[in-house]
Amino acid sequence: MATTTRAERSRMSSDMREVIDELDKYKQASEDGLQLLDWCIGYFHGCGKKGIAKSLSKNRAYIRKNLMDRPEEATPTQSTEE
Repeated sequence: MATTTRAERSRMSSDMREVIDELDKYKQASEDGLQLLDWCIGYFHGCGKKGIAKSLSKNRAYIRKNLMDRPEEATPTQSTEE
């Protein structure tokens, strides 16, 4: 759901505002989780544990595509592979 404006929020019932606030919290948590996963992928790739990084990268791609309905994007291992 797109971010709501202040005027839109004032016209909503308090129950609807609570639901939207809860959704925003989950959205932020999922974004934070993906950022942490990106960091882990880069860390393992940098340590030479490319197998672990590749596995995590596949998990990340699955999460983005199938659970978040977002297109895949480059991960640290994809952009630095030699």
